[in-house]
Amino acid sequence: MADTIIKNKYLRYEVGTDGIAVLTIDQVDNPTNLFSFAFIQQFVEVANKAIKDDNVKGVILTSGQRMFMAGADLRELEKESESVEAQLNDMLLFHKNARAIETAGKPFVAAINGTALGGGLELCLICHHRICLNNPKIKLGFPESKVGLLPGGGGTAKSPYLMGLQNALMYMLQGIEANPQKALKDGLIHAIAESPEEMMTAAKEWINNNPNPVQPWDNRKHKIPGGGLMTPNGVQVMMGAIGNVRKMTHGNYPAAQAILSVVHDGIQVPIDRALEVEARHFVKVQNTKEAKNLIRTGFLGIQAAKKGKAKPKGVGNYEIKKLGILGAGMMGAGIAYVSAYLAKQEVVLKDVTLEGAEKGKDYSRALLKKRVSRGKMTQAQADEVLARIKTTADPKDMDGCDMVIEAVFENVDLKAKVTAETEAVLSKDKIYASNTSTIPITLLAKASKRPENFIGIHFFSPVDKMPLVEIIVGEKTDERAIGAAIDYTMAIKKVPIVVNDSRGFYTSRCFGTYTSEGAYLLEEGVLPAVIENIAKNKGMPVGPLAVSDEVSLTLGLHVMESDPRLKDNAELQRNYNLTKKMVEEFGRGGKKAGKGFYEYPQGGKKFLWPELKTIFNSKLDVMPNEVIAKRLLHRQAIEAYRCLEEGVLTTVLDGDIGSLLGWGFPPYTGGALSYIDFVGMDTFVKECDEFTQKFGERFSVPDSLRKMAEEGKSIHDFGKSALSAAEIKAMKEPELVEYANSIGIKASVDDLKKDTLEKVMTKLGL
Repeated sequence: MADTIIKNKYLRYEVGTDGIAVLTIDQVDNPTNLFSFAFIQQFVEVANKAIKDDNVKGVILTSGQRMFMAGADLRELEKESESVEAQLNDMLLFHKNARAIETAGKPFVAAINGTALGGGLELCLICHHRICLNNPKIKLGFPESKVGLLPGGGGTAKSPYLMGLQNALMYMLQGIEANPQKALKDGLIHAIAESPEEMMTAAKEWINNNPNPVQPWDNRKHKIPGGGLMTPNGVQVMMGAIGNVRKMTHGNYPAAQAILSVVHDGIQVPIDRALEVEARHFVKVQNTKEAKNLIRTGFLGIQAAKKGKAKPKGVGNYEIKKLGILGAGMMGAGIAYVSAYLAKQEVVLKDVTLEGAEKGKDYSRALLKKRVSRGKMTQAQADEVLARIKTTADPKDMDGCDMVIEAVFENVDLKAKVTAETEAVLSKDKIYASNTSTIPITLLAKASKRPENFIGIHFFSPVDKMPLVEIIVGEKTDERAIGAAIDYTMAIKKVPIVVNDSRGFYTSRCFGTYTSEGAYLLEEGVLPAVIENIAKNKGMPVGPLAVSDEVSLTLGLHVMESDPRLKDNAELQRNYNLTKKMVEEFGRGGKKAGKGFYEYPQGGKKFLWPELKTIFNSKLDVMPNEVIAKRLLHRQAIEAYRCLEEGVLTTVLDGDIGSLLGWGFPPYTGGALSYIDFVGMDTFVKECDEFTQKFGERFSVPDSLRKMAEEGKSIHDFGKSALSAAEIKAMKEPELVEYANSIGIKASVDDLKKDTLEKVMTKLGL
């Protein structure tokens, strides 16, 4: 019989009659086990108890949950630190305690029954032997660099001893998450087992056979796989890594440089000194703006959005068994694929002709064929997905659909026509959505007899790869439709943000400033290669000229021609004239046309059209690179702020998530709105004022942003109230409506909803 020594909200500790203790991590207050300081304290106390107990021969560390440990509790790391020195002392104390366990002469074995990432895997490295279940769904690795950190629980210093310099650097810099077979091959674990029983038996056998274990980093005879730093291979690996890190990060991600430094310096000194080097770099990196931004937006924010944080309270789940899609072009075809494959929904894909609909289904056929060829699914599974997609040219086949998504050409009259013919057969309580990227939802909803059920669901191309879905709320859209759109987005495993209606909504409107500013720089005489390279050096995935080609200059011209503001908006007119010049005068419509700002030779690599330098050479003095970079990024941030001020965006976080996932704003900044804080609000306002004088009113700073800068506030203070909850509750209806509108919540006295007060209180965190 096992003797239960300890059981609390973090772990269980039992000693068997065979003298082997089992320490089971089971954090009952968390949905998954997390590496936190509170847990570490409990772990160290129990481990020391086992070490001091002469009746205990060894310890097996395992998990009572499906995952072994997901990693660090990033909620702890996101908070601003009161004392960097205290942080460092905590890290050094952890390493001291971990080293005491490693060198105590009592065997510890990690029985890894589920995914172990980051701090969870580093916990396993404290153990002398690691056995993992042979389950391909289990992931092992160090993903810290993805959130601006380095492995700080010993992983950076220790992993080169296990995997060699090259593998260790690849795992940490790329955030590789390996399955057990790969982890075994790479030296991260020692063995795999086919069942939990086999794993525990093997762990006990290892303890019985290894009473005095020594870690590789404590063994003078141990040789680093592939050679140490001062070997020819080691020098080559490190030099290559330094070059690749610079190429990939452009110096924008401090964690990557810190990983290189810890590996380079740590491998040359005793492990205790190496762990101190690691701790100092970790604390330094943890307190950078980049890490805080990546944790807040890139992880915590996106995770909350994935779980449907934006869904209105009290709205029930909306089940979609059958989905209708109008238009089998690239967007409609992509929507059909993710709905049938990821959400397992029955899909009716309609086009003008059955042949057109079948062509749209071919998109799914091609993607599924690729998955089968790569061994990611069987042909039978692919056939099941395809069987869920029915093609048609008959609007009557939309009967019985729980939701219909319209994805036809961007034309108001055409969209109105398909709305009317579809609503004629669609049940009155079902949801109708438009995938328009620019046309106001309120305008499109005028063609609907049920505008309360009409909503925008804006996908990004290609649908199967792009993670964001922008949900647009029209003037009459009700909360049930919002909830349904969010439920659908979650079902297809995308990240939803909810915005209010506006031409271009949020993402298209802000993304347009990036492409237009790039075109203006070109027009002003900046070399096209300089524009593209500076944009990428600052973290944009693609240069503004290249992405204009991808979207299509012809389509951009059509969108601007359909914009009623064109005649009265000087900036829009400038962009229109430039685009028209490219499309009509030079016949360059973009990538699809085979020529745009770039040339697209068949079978060759694209290159910038050489004539651009001649056509747009205004012989200006050389513009500083930093000014070019700031024009491209500041312009996007200003527009994002205007969307926030106008109430198109309801939260700063939605704006940040939308910019990262929608058009690739540099993640290290935290997003288009957090970028203002990243630059420094005072500096941002000052530079925008200078740009307004030099380059135009598009850089003008809104009064509310200027006021925030004067008051020393953060962008994350936007909308926060100086009023108390009691004062807000005491407001009369007109006052409440005015106040709600001032913080981005649309309301009017005529249609004041009962939940307006609740919305206000929720947004203000009261």
